[in-house]
Amino acid sequence: MPGLMTPARSGPARDRKQPCDHGDNAPVPSKSEKEAYCIDWELNDPENPRNWRIAYKGWLTLQLGMLAFASSLGSSIISPANNAISRYAHVSPEVATLSLSLYVLGFAFGPLLWGPVWGRKTSLLPAMFCLGLFSIGTATSKTATAIFITRFFGGLFGSAPVSNVSAALGDIWAPRARGTAVTFYAVCVTGGPTLGPVIGSSLTVSHLGWRWTEYIEAIWVFTISIVGVFALPELYAPVLLKRKAIRLRKTTGTQAYWHPHEDVRLDFKSIVTKQISRPMRMLFTEPMVTCIAFYASFVYGILYLTLAVFPIVFEEIRGWKLIISTLPFLGLLVGVLCAMAINLTNQPRYMRIVDQNGGRPVPEARLPPMLVGGVLMVIGLFWFGWTALPPHHWVLPVIACAFIGAGFNIIFQQCINFLVDTYTLYAASAVAANTFLRSLLASGFPLVARPMFYNLGVGPAMSILGAIACLALPVPLLFMKYELRLRKMSKFAPVEDD
Repeated sequence: MPGLMTPARSGPARDRKQPCDHGDNAPVPSKSEKEAYCIDWELNDPENPRNWRIAYKGWLTLQLGMLAFASSLGSSIISPANNAISRYAHVSPEVATLSLSLYVLGFAFGPLLWGPVWGRKTSLLPAMFCLGLFSIGTATSKTATAIFITRFFGGLFGSAPVSNVSAALGDIWAPRARGTAVTFYAVCVTGGPTLGPVIGSSLTVSHLGWRWTEYIEAIWVFTISIVGVFALPELYAPVLLKRKAIRLRKTTGTQAYWHPHEDVRLDFKSIVTKQISRPMRMLFTEPMVTCIAFYASFVYGILYLTLAVFPIVFEEIRGWKLIISTLPFLGLLVGVLCAMAINLTNQPRYMRIVDQNGGRPVPEARLPPMLVGGVLMVIGLFWFGWTALPPHHWVLPVIACAFIGAGFNIIFQQCINFLVDTYTLYAASAVAANTFLRSLLASGFPLVARPMFYNLGVGPAMSILGAIACLALPVPLLFMKYELRLRKMSKFAPVEDD
């Protein structure tokens, strides 16, 4: 049978070069003679997702990226319908903005629940089907309360890909190639919020109306989820190794084979202590997670702030029609796509550093592009703030949007890469902590946009955000200097001695 370890090879672990993979949720067993029969990947093991064919891994990456795109698209596709919902539900435009903010707020709490204890596939697909159902619920809602509740739960279930996809890419791609895969993932995550308003505005002004923004979201979610049911295999190493141990016991008759993930039980206590408390503990006790999360949260909040600021600038002040007023979001998307060049340019350099490190990930090598992204973000914020209003030509703030999009994508991707490289087996928990904080900020930014920009003005309001972005510029420099020392102090970030 392909991939089946024979007893001679899978028995005593003296020839194995990797420690037993305990996983993100598995208890660490005490050292004993049992450890000799702990199942682990062998060299070039065909069952290890990292050893699958490049073309097949590319197909899996596409599926994972589309799941992330479907989730992020749901956050913004309804934003152009803000005024339509305000009129329909008899609430103010500020209150109607909750249809956006509550969805993103669901992103904050969902990743604490959708851990990979049953595997990546099980953590992703059932939650996505629920997102589709709640999207239909929003589309059929009759009151503002129903709209807001269904949007929150849509975000809660839709958050599953946001935290699991980046970790799943770590399951199938070795550190040398992971950056390229995460580049595609980052484009999918940012492509949703930037394309959503354009799609949503076209539906809102058509005879279909605002409800079809949610029907289209549900159709896309169900489509990609059904594809995943049949075409997406399990990727999480502890689950695969657990299955391998069970199979070996049956085929060889030797009951000594085991894997720590077999002892994992999902009950209320484990949910609290591992699914919820571990990401929170990492957020508040791991300086690397805390700093990266705050930086990523700020730029992520800027992205969602634009969903409220662009209508003020282009629709209300410049007087553009609804569909035309959403086209500057394509400027953000152009910046996101241009940022791919910078991220991919760093890959050969990163590969050389990994090779020099014996094939082990080097998190600090991910940081130089983050500095470039921070500078682009600062330029874009100040540029947009002081050219957004007439008599300045409309093309000037649209070009500034490209700088904002490029800066965001570079920072966002390198933050994800850094966390996955640093925390490896605990990557899902680290990303969940990051997602929790950034979603909290992103849910609040659209709510403060109108009061802030109307009271202060576009220029001063954007200048405040630009000043905060300036203060964050030294973050990658500090990590480049102190990252190894912080990793050695960490309880979750492994450091292998040469």
